[in-house]
Amino acid sequence: MMLGQNEDSEQLALVKQKYGFDKSIGTQYLYYLNDLSPMSFHSNQSSDYTYLEENKYNEAKLISLGSSTIVLKWPYLRESFTKQGKKVSQVLAETLPNTIVLAVAAIFIAIILGICLGVISALYKDTWLDKTIMVLSTLGMSIPSFFSAIIFAWLFGYILHEFTHLEMTGSLYELDDFGEGMHIKWKNLILPAVVLGIRPLAVVIQLMRNSLLEVFNQDYIRTARAKGLSEFQIIKKHAIKNALNPVVTAISGWFASMLAGAVFVEYIFGWNGLGKEIVNALNTLDLPVIMGSVLIIALLFIIINIFVDLMYVWLDPKVKLE
Repeated sequence: MMLGQNEDSEQLALVKQKYGFDKSIGTQYLYYLNDLSPMSFHSNQSSDYTYLEENKYNEAKLISLGSSTIVLKWPYLRESFTKQGKKVSQVLAETLPNTIVLAVAAIFIAIILGICLGVISALYKDTWLDKTIMVLSTLGMSIPSFFSAIIFAWLFGYILHEFTHLEMTGSLYELDDFGEGMHIKWKNLILPAVVLGIRPLAVVIQLMRNSLLEVFNQDYIRTARAKGLSEFQIIKKHAIKNALNPVVTAISGWFASMLAGAVFVEYIFGWNGLGKEIVNALNTLDLPVIMGSVLIIALLFIIINIFVDLMYVWLDPKVKLE
């Protein structure tokens, strides 16, 4: 696939030697870990494995041990198989920010609307308003993202285009009509962000409602009511903060999973993010891009969960950092 029409036995042997494909799977795995590690071994001698010997990364030498040197470097994610030697880190740098913008916009919609609708549902428990919100949230949880993306793109980007002025497809940065430069088009963010935020919105609504109803039964809420505080003051000063713990847990998990779950939404809306890049890499068997994407998503997942654990201390004074 990399050689295309120019494939011959000599060129094939050179490619296998360059990328280490002529080595055993175990050896290739160790070489990959060596590239990935911030502290790795670099041979001082020429080797038939040239992938590490072509100065693919800038390293700082720490100590020499015989024929090898321990070096300090940034993790190296190799090069794309299909993008003419383009580094995977460059591919991620170009696509990941777009996915983060989309995920932040989607989770922001889910948080704001979810908390508001959850509070309304709890205040009007068992009324027609509460039941309507619960039905809509259940429907939102049950509809797959790829299906709702197609429906939203067709309805708001095609049928109602004259009223919404939204496009069926489009990314954050687009080339202008004269081809002179890239410009930000925020309106292209609306439909994919809404679609991506539907399922976490439904989860936040139900969690907020149930958590708030549980908080309303606590003794300190009864005390606040006995003191004559208004329902708005009780919710604002006492109930909301204590009801947010399960919501924050859900939001953290959804935000991290959005980085991977945006694959279908980005592909359908033509959003040039990490999800769309993963689909393209799978279609072309671009393994370095796939592995780099999985690793960066896993890293972000860990960072987000650590951040959420720290937030618990602020939300709940009973939680202590050990």
